[in-house]
Amino acid sequence: MAATHLIDSNPLDLSIIQDILAHDKKLSLSESAKERIKKCRAYLDDKMSSVVKPIYGINTGFGALYNVEIKGENLQKLQENLVMSHACGTGDEVPNEIIKLMLLLKIQSLSFGHSGVQLATVNRLIDFYNNNIFPVVYEQGSLGASGDLSPLAHLSLPLIGLGEVYYQNKKIPSEKLQEIFGWKNIQFQSKEGLALLNGTQFMSAFGIYTLLKCHKLSYLADLIGTISLEAFDGRIEPFNELIHLIRPHKGQLKTAQRIREFLEGSKLILQEKQHVQDPYSFRCMPQVHGATKDTIKFVTKNFLTEINSVTDNPNIFVDEDEIISGGNFHGQPLALGLDFLAIAISELGNISERRIYQLVSGHRHLPPFLVSNPGLNSGFMIPQYTAASIVSQNKQYATPASVDSIESSNGQEDHVSMGANAATKAKKVIDNLQTILAIELFTASQALSFGKAKTSPFLENIVSLFRQEVAIVDEDRVMHNDIINSAAFIDSLEIDAEELFRLFQRLDHKASKVRDIFISYLSNSNPQGLTQFEVEDIIWEVDDDGDKCINWTEFQAMYRRCRNDRSGTL
Repeated sequence: MAATHLIDSNPLDLSIIQDILAHDKKLSLSESAKERIKKCRAYLDDKMSSVVKPIYGINTGFGALYNVEIKGENLQKLQENLVMSHACGTGDEVPNEIIKLMLLLKIQSLSFGHSGVQLATVNRLIDFYNNNIFPVVYEQGSLGASGDLSPLAHLSLPLIGLGEVYYQNKKIPSEKLQEIFGWKNIQFQSKEGLALLNGTQFMSAFGIYTLLKCHKLSYLADLIGTISLEAFDGRIEPFNELIHLIRPHKGQLKTAQRIREFLEGSKLILQEKQHVQDPYSFRCMPQVHGATKDTIKFVTKNFLTEINSVTDNPNIFVDEDEIISGGNFHGQPLALGLDFLAIAISELGNISERRIYQLVSGHRHLPPFLVSNPGLNSGFMIPQYTAASIVSQNKQYATPASVDSIESSNGQEDHVSMGANAATKAKKVIDNLQTILAIELFTASQALSFGKAKTSPFLENIVSLFRQEVAIVDEDRVMHNDIINSAAFIDSLEIDAEELFRLFQRLDHKASKVRDIFISYLSNSNPQGLTQFEVEDIIWEVDDDGDKCINWTEFQAMYRRCRNDRSGTL
């Protein structure tokens, strides 16, 4: 029997989502979620039987037509018309793995009981998810402001037997689902179409997909960069903890720590060097990679807030007896985060390509273009060209989408986020980064073969696994295949979720807990038995938790006292 994820009041995070996807878990509503949905729907039905004034989107038109009142006999038709008329997407089809995320996130948002949908509607979306039925959605059409209207309209069409879906890897008309499963079309009630279309699940799904990949490729950028460092006969001093403790950006500290761990047991890093220092692309990995880590952390926090929120409009508050029209569908927090993320991701590719360039340039002990008999063989000359081309494209994609806004709906929607464009661009940037890192791994593993000493056992193991997929280049061959195989190798690597997400999940430690740890430390006592890095994790995460943080100045003073008074572990 397939494992099931129960949708309840517990929030989603990246590790939970990765677990759901990796183990192909089915979805099911908890009893409390079902009750919230039914309670909200019953309240709205009762309200509609007695209401005398127009309520936006429930008994009125939409957007610029908000002043047009709709009579009761037309309310179902109103919602169906909304879904049909807004299904105006164009461009490429959204990949099925992102459609799956859209379904998950839409179900999650509706389960909070502030949207007024029928339980049958949410259950049908769960049926789509559990049976791998993927509505055909297009990438172009959303302004990322009044929700992702067009993409979510396409996501919703199959509920009423319209549009197309992918089922068992075939594109079929949605009406055929009725024959296959014996389903009947959902009969929309008041507000349901709007609840389905208003929302940020297109932007959010692209963002979550990108963030999951970001965490993995951030780790692999450190790993592959360390292989390049060894291949270039680089120095270890720039990764000394002391340097980073006096400029303690968390991502910088983590990158330096990780590189030191990768290098444990390396004879190559300890051999005498003929050079005093390395180029920036090697020795500034903690500063550059670390800044990207901190950006990923910031954007992750924004997206975790978003996917555990209600983002349609209007919102229904049963206990308060309120139906309030606002703007939770506006994608500005996501648009800004996605643009920031694209810039940060592109920099990992930028510095990776610079390391590739250094490795193929014939410096130090390495032959030009990393091949025997250069001249007759061009070796790794053109993989660097390819990486440079992709890096340049990423710079173009990193141009912010969120700085733009175009008025729509006859001036009613006069500021939009353009977050959907930011979302599709960010995915292109992260997909490109994987190719750039694949080229660096291909290049660095070749360069490492010219070293006279051995690297660390961990890196030796990684390169040995890689060699099972991509052989050393002795003479020129078609390298397209090697790059594709390198990218597939990266894609196949599984990294423990705790390693990827531990530093980026919100902790619930109170400020008093933090103070207790420091007090025990200063009194030469450590009853918790925590290591230095565990304490640092607690302090940094709680500081990022806003209302639970200790005063930052107080923390810095205490931290410096600790570092001056003690060394090593607590």
